[in-house]
Amino acid sequence: MRARSFAASLLLAALSSAAGAAEPLPGLGAEGSTFTVSGISSGGYMAVQLHVALSSRVQGAAAIAAGPYYCAQGSISTAMNNCMTPGSWSPMPSTGVLKAHVERLAIEKRIDPPGYIAKSRVWLFSGTNDQTVKPEVVEALGRFYAAFNAKFVVVNDKPAGHGMVTHNVGSACGATEPPFINDCDFDAAGELLRFLLGPLSPPGPKPNGRLFAFDQKPFAGGNAYSISMADEGYAYVPRDCEAERCRVHVVLHGCRQGAEHIGERFVRDAGYNRWADSNRLIVVYPQVVARFFWIYNPRGCWDWWGYTGTNYATKEGAQIRAIGRIVDRLSGARK
Repeated sequence: MRARSFAASLLLAALSSAAGAAEPLPGLGAEGSTFTVSGISSGGYMAVQLHVALSSRVQGAAAIAAGPYYCAQGSISTAMNNCMTPGSWSPMPSTGVLKAHVERLAIEKRIDPPGYIAKSRVWLFSGTNDQTVKPEVVEALGRFYAAFNAKFVVVNDKPAGHGMVTHNVGSACGATEPPFINDCDFDAAGELLRFLLGPLSPPGPKPNGRLFAFDQKPFAGGNAYSISMADEGYAYVPRDCEAERCRVHVVLHGCRQGAEHIGERFVRDAGYNRWADSNRLIVVYPQVVARFFWIYNPRGCWDWWGYTGTNYATKEGAQIRAIGRIVDRLSGARK
């Protein structure tokens, strides 16, 4: 009897798991040959990496509280010190050194030719109360983009702590605490989208599209956990985009800001979805998870220092490839 009961419990658990499993990401006929990206903190660093590695496709990037491409140069120590809170004993790498890395990687065809960067638009943000990623780090990112003649703007006059800045959602503006979403009377999502995409229609009063979890495993070789990505990501699809051709914007959360830490707070409250509805924009929110063994990523950060391997910042980077495949799927034909 106990054996039957145990077997029945296992079957019920399996059926429940299957019923709650994330759906496959559909092809929606989106404009995927080019796209835009934004991110905060580690997600900002990954947004910059994605932009530089795939600059022929990424036509615009926004980074909140993040620094230059390849700043960490494969070192977690450099990442945590020089590239977040630089000082006299741990200075930021110079623009010249980082520019030389980009040129070398381009010659080796590990990233797209950097000439594409000059054709793109870049929006950068630093809060005056951010002590996690100091303002001088974002200033260095501005100098990096200036070296490649990108069209960029830096917003650095808001009293924000370390977090995603919104018009009216989240913690106090100067806070640095979970869920790292700060009410600063400033709509960062809307501002960055307008700069990257050009004039936009005003957002609706509330989102009315479809937000859903999708299976990320197919985009990571069948095993998302092996590269510290979650089994599930999120996508927001406006009603118009179910049948019409739409652009794609990728949004990358920060450390301790993925769904495993704060549920759906970021994908619902970061501010993008209302703008997506009125501007035919599919928003995709890839997700990473914390790992402690084999890969050391205890806070669920995107890989901007090399925990997935030495190719982490190039076209061969495991997470960069996964994100590219997600956009490719969205651009596939509807079924």
